[in-house]
Amino acid sequence: MLHDPSRFLLIAGPCSLESRDLCLQVAEVVAGFQQSYPDEVQVIFKGSFDKANRTSAGSQRGPGLEEGLNWFEEVKRDFQLPCITDIHLPEQAEPVAEVCDVLQIPAFLFRQTDILVAAGKTNKAVNIKKGQFLAPSDMQYAVDKVNTELPTETWLTERGTTFGYGNLVVDMRSIPIMKAIGSPVIIDASHGIQLPGGGAGQSSGQRDYLPTIAKCGITAGADGLFLETHPDPGNAISDKDSQLPLAEFAVLAEKCLRLWQHLKT
Repeated sequence: MLHDPSRFLLIAGPCSLESRDLCLQVAEVVAGFQQSYPDEVQVIFKGSFDKANRTSAGSQRGPGLEEGLNWFEEVKRDFQLPCITDIHLPEQAEPVAEVCDVLQIPAFLFRQTDILVAAGKTNKAVNIKKGQFLAPSDMQYAVDKVNTELPTETWLTERGTTFGYGNLVVDMRSIPIMKAIGSPVIIDASHGIQLPGGGAGQSSGQRDYLPTIAKCGITAGADGLFLETHPDPGNAISDKDSQLPLAEFAVLAEKCLRLWQHLKT
């Protein structure tokens, strides 16, 4: 098992890998947090090699599969961090699994049987993001698909539910409901404050509420936190308004770690 229940699970990194320099800059800070709390936290570096679900066809998508995996290899070698990234097609599962430790299924694709089965076949951990329109108890069926051929370590991530047009609400009841399925549950604070399509051809967000969603999710019983961070969010190629400034990362991460520890005692 990759997930260690005795340590706080923290998935952190930029929304898009964007560039090698940015990837390594963020990884260095994230790795520094891991080194500060080696026995208390389990940090997994995240980033997307392809933002395949952008609002507009003209939006930047990132470095692509081959280059993105090369950067993940650097992160693993230089910072000794396990890595997680999204897959968008069944045929991406195998090459991604050769480098990354966890395969992530985006919320928009969580019902795509072929992708879920392909991820499960890799024998790597699989993190499934709950669809924005789904009852949390129905994530059982996504877990079953991942486990079609092999018993697979499967995580579930809460990232908000559609609340009218261009808005999400995070129902904290979904965390204990999904925990009852038997998988670790993660609160995605970055996408929980997103305003889908709310930025004239791109998603917007309410960054000020990111710490609120993070801490509420942990209080509701989440096993870990999903947190996107960027040195200059205003110039990020995606999720400008919902990424935490890198300079603020360690402070919030430590607060969430201490809250999780307090609730575990």
